[in-house]
Amino acid sequence: MQNDILSSEFSTSPDLVEKLYQYGVTKTYREGDAILSENASIHSIPIVMKGMMKVIRTDEDGREILLYYIKSGESCIMSFLGGMHNEKSIVKAEVEEDTEILFLPMDKASSLIKEYPEWLDYIFKLYHKRFEELLEIINAIAFKKVDERLLHLLHKKSELADSKTIVTTHEQLANELGTVRVVVSRLLKQLEEAGTLKLGRNKITIL
Repeated sequence: MQNDILSSEFSTSPDLVEKLYQYGVTKTYREGDAILSENASIHSIPIVMKGMMKVIRTDEDGREILLYYIKSGESCIMSFLGGMHNEKSIVKAEVEEDTEILFLPMDKASSLIKEYPEWLDYIFKLYHKRFEELLEIINAIAFKKVDERLLHLLHKKSELADSKTIVTTHEQLANELGTVRVVVSRLLKQLEEAGTLKLGRNKITIL
């Protein structure tokens, strides 16, 4: 039975949903799997059917920073824009939890724009959402301290997981914030002493 996430997203256009399933190829991934690498050619765009993945940018020194999450029903606008212009990927995408993804070939993704206004509207909405999230990242880096950014990231992860307990490591948090593990560990300990959260083995519980 087909996942109904597309039917919900494009409820006014069952024909479009049928085309997406017809053209797309569905694959499943485990937590930590890489979906897209930097400098890779883009032949298809991923639509998350179930689960979640994250988009990351890496600098020349190998430091990473989290740009945004892609949840069920969403796609990666960076992949779409890069594929449209035959450009290499400037980001990498990794699975945050066990995830099912529908890969839509780039040529089909482009042709559907001409056929279905709903598809174009979907792309524009994603672009708008990601633009706002990137502005939020820039604002945080420019004006917020690392402890504020860390707490915001933890609350974001909690919200996405719909749980007060987050399964993650200090190293992963450091990578997503673009800092080093020792800084994150120190800040987490301070937050625990302040009664904001409780640390466990590879997990953090927000109190």
